Amino acid sequence: MKKFECMTCGYIYDPAAGDPDGGIAPGTAFADIPEDWVCPVCGAAKEMFEATEEGD
Repeated sequence: MKKFECMTCGYIYDPAAGDPDGGIAPGTAFADIPEDWVCPVCGAAKEMFEATEEGD
C-alpha cells in the first residue's frame, strides 16, 4: 500500500502502522480513512496529503 505525505508538515501516513491514536487501525489503506480524519501532527485535512514515491 502507498504511503501518503502531509503537504503541510511532512508527516508520512504509513498504512502498515495506521494512526492508532487517531482511531485508524494498522493495515488501513489511505483511501479507507474517513474524510474527517486530520494529520496527527499538524491537524491538516486529509485532502492535504499526496501519495509519496515510497511504498508499493
